[in-house]
Amino acid sequence: MSKLIAIIDDEPDIVELVSLHLKKVGFMTKGFFEAESFYRFLSTQTPDLIILDLMLPDADGFEICKYLKKEEKHAAVPILILTAKADETDKVLGLELGADDYVTKPFSPRELVARVKAVLRRRVGEEEEKKIIIGDVLTIDLNKFEVIVDKKKVVLTSTEFRILQLLSSKQGWVFSRERILQHLWGHEKTVVDRTIDVHIRHLREKLGKAAHLIKNIRGVGYKIEA
Repeated sequence: MSKLIAIIDDEPDIVELVSLHLKKVGFMTKGFFEAESFYRFLSTQTPDLIILDLMLPDADGFEICKYLKKEEKHAAVPILILTAKADETDKVLGLELGADDYVTKPFSPRELVARVKAVLRRRVGEEEEKKIIIGDVLTIDLNKFEVIVDKKKVVLTSTEFRILQLLSSKQGWVFSRERILQHLWGHEKTVVDRTIDVHIRHLREKLGKAAHLIKNIRGVGYKIEA
């Protein structure tokens, strides 16, 4: 079944252009020009990926991103930000809030489609993995995209989950910040190391009793072990 991509942008020409190129390669699309209609759509459907503009007439894109990542039903849906905001601080903030990629306008439709495919490929790769149990408190189910701590489900953003997946793939192995950045966003040069520290801090807060499993190796990076 074709993947459904939701496109939220207040410029109808942009929505039409992105939709056209995505449909050419087999995706289904649904376009929205403001947040209100998008939220109504979310009450009945969950897209496979969201392309989100930051400057909408009735809402701030960062707030939409934050809302989506806090909602259990939508937290695992990947978000690709498409915006005219090209400042590094905006890009870092978007990624820190859980966006999977950040594309600035003007943009190449072909590159955008390639990035959409790359984000969805990463998700499929994660879903093919297995259940990982660390100690007697933390379970990571990569098939269901779920994290269980002390028998209770923990809601993570897709970025937080992928960091946890990487660390747990080799328990006891120390991953540098650079390696974690590469795992998350490839060779995107505008993403800074401190972004990882922010995500790790949020991840530890959410893991609660399992927070101690993530260890900071000073001057090197992070590892996870019981």
